[in-house]
Amino acid sequence: MSRKISVNDWLSDEINSTPDGSWDTMMERVAKFHHKHSFESPQNNGHDMGYRLALTVEELGELSAAITKGKPKSEASEELADLLILILGHSLAMKVDLESEFHKKIDKIMQRESKKGGLGIRVTEYRDQS
Repeated sequence: MSRKISVNDWLSDEINSTPDGSWDTMMERVAKFHHKHSFESPQNNGHDMGYRLALTVEELGELSAAITKGKPKSEASEELADLLILILGHSLAMKVDLESEFHKKIDKIMQRESKKGGLGIRVTEYRDQS
C-alpha cells in the first residue's frame, strides 16, 4: 500500500473526527479542512507555498507575541496549534509524506552532537570556521 500524501488520499477513508492521538486522525482532519474550503483550487491559492509560508510567519509572530507578552498559556497553545495545522497542511499542499520525513529527520539529528551557543543549546551540522 502506498502512503497517503494528497488531500484526496486522506479523504478516501472514513474520517475520524474524534481526537484519538493518532497521526492519521490529525491528517484526515486537516485534509477535510482543506477540502471543505477548496484549498487545492488554483483560484483560492490555498496550496500556493509562498502564500502558505507568509501565513506561517504570521502565525509564528502570534505565538511569539503570546509568549513574550506573557499572555495566558491557553493563548500560546492555540497559536502553537495553528502552526501545527499549517505545517500539516503544507505537507498536503506539497504532497509530501510528512510522517516518513519526520522519522528520517529525527533519526538523522539523533546522531548529532549538541553545542552550547550564546543563546542556548543547539543541535546542528554547522561547524564554526573560526
